[in-house]
Amino acid sequence: MRKIWFVTAAIFVVVMGGVASAEDVGDPAAVKSEDGKYLDRDGNPTFKVASDGTVDWYTYSGYRRYHSECHVCHGPDGMGSTYAPALKDSLKTMSYPDFMGVVASGRKNVSTSQENVMPAFGDNPNVACYMDDLYVYLRARANDAVGRVRPAKHEDKSDTYGKAEDACMGNKN
Repeated sequence: MRKIWFVTAAIFVVVMGGVASAEDVGDPAAVKSEDGKYLDRDGNPTFKVASDGTVDWYTYSGYRRYHSECHVCHGPDGMGSTYAPALKDSLKTMSYPDFMGVVASGRKNVSTSQENVMPAFGDNPNVACYMDDLYVYLRARANDAVGRVRPAKHEDKSDTYGKAEDACMGNKN
């Protein structure tokens, strides 16, 4: 299943025109919901924060996944570090397909002063199975929709999400 996801992500990036350095990522406002997954007008996953601060499940899960897999390099809450960029800033201009491609396949940036390498996580189920969650959380951070702390309230995990998670992680129930 993981290899299928990685190949699908790679094909998606190629079809969408490769990795761009900057582009208009569109309005992050949620206009549609499918089993607890919110989508913007272009069909990209996005966040939903209620007036009482309750976040959607993907934002909450993305927070948890980010802090288990990404913060060591990219800093607390997507704020960056001395050797990895601030994803809070990157998601202001990085599209969903570009994000998926970089996380799945990795990236190498070389300048006259340094070399940065983002390893590929397409075969790591703790990242690959939660790619949308990570994107949604970082998109919410990029748009200042959530703060630097763990969201206090969140929507429940949908049955559809749970089944997809189990299938991706290889859990047999």
